[in-house]
Amino acid sequence: MSYQSPFSTRYASDEMRAIWSEKAQRILWRRVWIAVAEAQSTAGLVTREQVEDLKSQATNIDLGRAYEIEDEIGHDLVAELQTFAEQCPQGGPILHWGMTSADVKDNADILRQHTALSLLLRGMRRLLLRFADQIHEYSDLAVMGYTHLQPAEPTTLGFRLAVYAQDIAAHFENLARLRNVLKGKGIRGSVGTAATFKEMLQETDLSADLLEQQAMTSLGIPFFPISGQTYPRIQDYVLLSHLAALAASLHKFALDLRFLQSRGINTMAEPFGKTQVGSSAMPFKQNPIRAEKICSLARGVQANAMVAWQNAANSILESTLDDSANRRRILPETFLACDEMLLESFVIVDGLVVDEEGIKEILDTYGGFSATERLLNALVQAGANRQKMHERLRKQSMKAWKAVRKQKINPLVETLSNDTKLLKYLQPTRIRELMDIRGYLGLSPQRARDYASQIHTTYSISAKKRK
Repeated sequence: MSYQSPFSTRYASDEMRAIWSEKAQRILWRRVWIAVAEAQSTAGLVTREQVEDLKSQATNIDLGRAYEIEDEIGHDLVAELQTFAEQCPQGGPILHWGMTSADVKDNADILRQHTALSLLLRGMRRLLLRFADQIHEYSDLAVMGYTHLQPAEPTTLGFRLAVYAQDIAAHFENLARLRNVLKGKGIRGSVGTAATFKEMLQETDLSADLLEQQAMTSLGIPFFPISGQTYPRIQDYVLLSHLAALAASLHKFALDLRFLQSRGINTMAEPFGKTQVGSSAMPFKQNPIRAEKICSLARGVQANAMVAWQNAANSILESTLDDSANRRRILPETFLACDEMLLESFVIVDGLVVDEEGIKEILDTYGGFSATERLLNALVQAGANRQKMHERLRKQSMKAWKAVRKQKINPLVETLSNDTKLLKYLQPTRIRELMDIRGYLGLSPQRARDYASQIHTTYSISAKKRK
């Protein structure tokens, strides 16, 4: 067997793979040819019989014949053109009249990108709604917050999940807007001047502008008012940059999960099947393979965006063909990778494993340190000198750290509740109360719940219908 891409079978949904299939691409090429022929028929250049002949074969893709021709001539689009023409004895002779390859390929690319974006947006909506359920479920569950990969102050698990969802929601809105403004090349020939169309329409009542407008309206996509041979390749970079931004946020979620799943942190983990194998050598392993896959694919998406930048920056004058080979890879693979990352993210969020015992253990171990700021504020409010109290708390904390590093129970709460310098300002029971970090969550529980409700309001199916 010959080489197959991992995206052919391993990554992404069947639906996304179908969008980027060779057959789907050629059906779109034929759709563009037919749209132009229909516009030419309104000018009397093409008969309705010829157009109907083309329409009758619009989806009759014969890859075997097309590849046979391509082997001889070395041009994939012309090979498909000749295959289509062979199938259409009436319409075949007028196919591609006045057009260049980019008139077909570039406009078909936009149609495909639009469909692929719609599928990604559907996956993002599904993921956001599942996030909302989990945000609400864990809106009050206190967990240790980390800064610089060190225990800091508490937050709630729901609030932390809301951070990830908020990023994805922003990408949803950006990609939804972009989907609606992606522009095709238009129908204007080899260097974008529409010179051929202007001449062919001289004796008709239709202008080149109107023919282009009719064809592009039939295709359902806007188009650039000015282009060279191709649509401006900077648009590819904008598109892939938006997808790379989505990949970055999914990467952060997956990377955080890998950290939080690690032994000693024990906060949450991706689901692990009863018969799932974590390692070929170590039977006990439960590796975060879904999260690692997301991180791995995200790097490829980021790299593809940089290739698109090179394509835009190095497109000399009206066009060069040095972007053609890599666009065949970076466009489909970016969408396929994003599709797979969304699918895996949904599986993780849907089956999220929350280790409440591990969370409690971490809070019991490090929560006392986090509470020192809260205690400091209370001491100052009671009349103590902030600088002196800060130094006192720092020294006691450093002593407690030594005990923790030796795997001993954190003595800080006991030490501070018996510290005579602190007892001048606060009673022992008040100190213990302040040192219970689970009550130091600020606005996080309510804001998590509010955001979960906002997601449901914005992204539910009923909300989609209202839009």
